[in-house]
Amino acid sequence: KKRLTRFFSSLYQVLRRGGRAVLQFYPETAEQAVLISECASKVGFAGGVVVDYPNSAKAKKHYLVLTFERGYTAPQGLTDSTLNNSVRVDGRGGGKDNKKRAHKKRNGKSKDWILTKKDTQRKRGRDVRPDTKYTGRKRQDKF
Repeated sequence: KKRLTRFFSSLYQVLRRGGRAVLQFYPETAEQAVLISECASKVGFAGGVVVDYPNSAKAKKHYLVLTFERGYTAPQGLTDSTLNNSVRVDGRGGGKDNKKRAHKKRNGKSKDWILTKKDTQRKRGRDVRPDTKYTGRKRQDKF
């Protein structure tokens, strides 16, 4: 109990006034979850414990939602019925994800990019290694 109080008091000092913290934990008993939330509220936090999938033994997750706002109510946890009612979208969508995927496929920097970068560094007066036939080549794996 003393360690928990010390932990939450240091978290209270670090967190900004409008900030929130969400901690995931796995209590062995229900009393442990109550004890953890009590220690957090003693320090000055508001919030509560959210349990996702409370009826499941394996998928059950406990979250401690901490905030400074006194009128804050913790969100509802997920249940099996909310999982079935939610909309799931699969397939290729546009936007940032597509751009990230295309950028990843390039597999690093090209030789042209490296040469132009070296030229700009030379123009700025920096020490740059000379261009050789090995510039921009992939190094061999060590294993």
